[in-house]
Amino acid sequence: MKKTLTLIILINILLSINLFAAKNLYVSYKEIPKQVYKNQKFEVTIKALVTTKNFDYITTSFSNSKNIKVLNPNSKWVNTSGANYENKFFFKADKGSFRLPTFSNKLVKNGNVIEVSTLSSKNIAYSDIAKGDERFSNIIAKDFKLKAYKTKQYNNKESLTIIDIDALNSNLEDFSLFDIKEQGTSKLIDNYPNQNLIYYVVMPIHKKKLQFKYYNTTSKSFVTVTVPLILQNELVSTQTDLNPNDSSFEKYKKMAVVLLLLLFVLLFIWKRNKIYLAISIILLIVSVIYLMPNRTGIVKKDSYIYILPTKNSTIFFKLDNKEKVEILNRKKDFIKVMGIDKKFIGWIKEENFGKN
Repeated sequence: MKKTLTLIILINILLSINLFAAKNLYVSYKEIPKQVYKNQKFEVTIKALVTTKNFDYITTSFSNSKNIKVLNPNSKWVNTSGANYENKFFFKADKGSFRLPTFSNKLVKNGNVIEVSTLSSKNIAYSDIAKGDERFSNIIAKDFKLKAYKTKQYNNKESLTIIDIDALNSNLEDFSLFDIKEQGTSKLIDNYPNQNLIYYVVMPIHKKKLQFKYYNTTSKSFVTVTVPLILQNELVSTQTDLNPNDSSFEKYKKMAVVLLLLLFVLLFIWKRNKIYLAISIILLIVSVIYLMPNRTGIVKKDSYIYILPTKNSTIFFKLDNKEKVEILNRKKDFIKVMGIDKKFIGWIKEENFGKN
């Protein structure tokens, strides 16, 4: 009698902790790379077999990862056929000592977790490619396409090149060119695995081409991209020099006004004619206006510098900090400015300009 009672109690305990409950969620890896590279974005596909229809959806959480970032943690599970489901998670590792997370997958019904299936981390080989190669642009991609490029005069000594790039399974946010001081992202559209990048580069005007490399994960080789720097006749800002103070025509005008002023001052001293005095005064006023330093101001942090004073103009520079600038020109709702250190010249929206 006592043995029978003890057995019943044990059975009830086992039932209460669900040891006899049937398992309904089976999770495993479907696709996982054998090797990844520094800053490469890569994909891990997980599949699930669900043997019950008594659930609403599956969720996944991550734990125990190291030096790695999940790019789409809220990715939804997709029913591929019958009781089979799949999910694709994208990752990015920037150090060799990275570890994939443990995947905790849950069946949810009416907001409550009814079952959990854990998938342990797997090891993936890591490589820091192209170390020391100055032409490597940091880009690793399954496909890379140079859609368009355009080069215009930036100032009297430099050209400005805008390049438009499409890439698949890539890390365009890391794009960078060695030993070029003025460069940056104008626009990045990231609908991974598809990305689009608009990038600007300022180079000496005598350079005729720009070359860089990216690593193609399909061919497992480096590919060299060449951008011809074909300088167009028109200048960047509505066919005038970006910095009007540097143009030869402006310099000649200033010199001419000063020379005329000196001439009429000498004529007045020689002839003592009031007409020469009046002309000298007018020329003095004009000279003061011409030679007066440009007004200065502050451009707010995160402001965009545009090539042209239009809403649809290409953005070729973004300020990481507020900057002191000279005012070169005004047009409608835009102000042409130049950094005090001549780091940049272009148009900003008037709303981004402040006084000293």
